[in-house]
Amino acid sequence: MPGERRTLIVVITTSAMMVIEIATGIALGSMALLADGLHMASHAVALTIAYFAYIYARRHARDGRFSFGTGKVNSLAGFTGAVLLAVFALGMAWESVDRFLNPVAIEFTQAIVVAIVGLIVNALCAVVLGHHDGGHHHHGAESLDESGRHPERTQGRLAAHTHDHNHHHDHNLRSAYLHVVADAFTSVLAIFALLAGKYADAVWLDPAMGIVGAVLVARWSVGLIRATAQVLLDWQAPNDLCGVIQCALSADGDTEVVDLHVWVIGPGRHAAAMSIVSAAARQPDEYKERLKQVCPGLVHVTIEVNLAPKADE
Repeated sequence: MPGERRTLIVVITTSAMMVIEIATGIALGSMALLADGLHMASHAVALTIAYFAYIYARRHARDGRFSFGTGKVNSLAGFTGAVLLAVFALGMAWESVDRFLNPVAIEFTQAIVVAIVGLIVNALCAVVLGHHDGGHHHHGAESLDESGRHPERTQGRLAAHTHDHNHHHDHNLRSAYLHVVADAFTSVLAIFALLAGKYADAVWLDPAMGIVGAVLVARWSVGLIRATAQVLLDWQAPNDLCGVIQCALSADGDTEVVDLHVWVIGPGRHAAAMSIVSAAARQPDEYKERLKQVCPGLVHVTIEVNLAPKADE
């Protein structure tokens, strides 16, 4: 799969550059360069976890022990990587404070060269991962009917929303991209600190950029923990997605969705359980077929149909 191949390329490239930056950061005495290397190391670990998550999910895709498939393996890998990021952030901050209190001599020229190479590598990795959106979204030629009285237009709206949603919830690929972008930013900070130390004698900026990098990693890890935890805890899908599902089911005018639960079970894949009240004696399979045609991302659907009482009752 494309995400798996691209992640492997970035893992190999990032790991090689990580070793170079950490080794030179220690040898040349630059905390900014060492922090950049440790930052890259944290990403290399997270990306490696992401890569093996792809492999595990693919190999166990048909394993009956997984009730809803192996899609959440990706989110579990992202959550694990985020926790590791938080640990690395604490280590970076600790080392940076120590450098403030116990400064060391820095070989600025060599450190600057290595930091620039690291920035180039990060930029190339971002390019490799940055094409995963793969094209524009098709919204259809029809105008949308907000009243819900035209099923075919409602279906077009739901399909367009689902298509857009599928491109933004592979936590592995998305986290890999954000990892290398954060790496690139940390490299920029390291270059700035080293240049300031070399030409403006602002040596204090070197450990300061280490702290800035630690804060960046911490903020990023908190965001990823929140996003992946929502998936792992079966967080309710966004209101707009639930809204278009309700609109599609009630488009005939005699059906009302009284209870709806939609949650993520994998990248671009949802399960749904709902209770509806209908004045017509329709079977659940009819509603499932309607959802299947307009929303292929709903792969596990449970529908309870209740017959609406007549007016004289």
